[in-house]
Amino acid sequence: MPEGTDPDNRGDAFDGPSKSELKRRMHALQRLGETLTGLSDKQLQQLPIDNERLLQVIREARSIRSHSARRRHLQLLGKLMREVDPQPIENALRELDRGHRDRTDAFHQLESLRDEMLAAGPAGVELATARWPRADRQQLRLLLLQHQRESQGGKPPAASRKLFRYLRELQELYGRSG
Repeated sequence: MPEGTDPDNRGDAFDGPSKSELKRRMHALQRLGETLTGLSDKQLQQLPIDNERLLQVIREARSIRSHSARRRHLQLLGKLMREVDPQPIENALRELDRGHRDRTDAFHQLESLRDEMLAAGPAGVELATARWPRADRQQLRLLLLQHQRESQGGKPPAASRKLFRYLRELQELYGRSG
């Protein structure tokens, strides 16, 4: 076999990531940056981003409406993202998302409880006191009776909203189950 054709002799071969792999990584960083532009300032403050220039570019990207200018700005954002470790940011984003889902689930559970209580009438008090034993039974009964009068009179559901707010207060005070 001629000297330069040995398949096991790789000599000057490059063992790093391929050009395609590098492009995929850069596009992933750019997508992460685009996700960051959709966050509020309060949410951004919760993320582990120390690079002030990166934060400035994220805030600027929100106001850009021109498609091509936005695309260029997102490319700049992707370039700046290469200077930071994306893993802690991705982890913090997952935590933010998990917290949002938990709050949404809790909201839907409270809505369901309220609807069950309203359907049960005055006996619905027991549904809330089973969950929060320290709940004010008289307040709950009053709101349920008010709702009955409102629905029979064709009035707006003010008592239903008050009941929901009271249930949310109970949840904040005593947790999901008292």
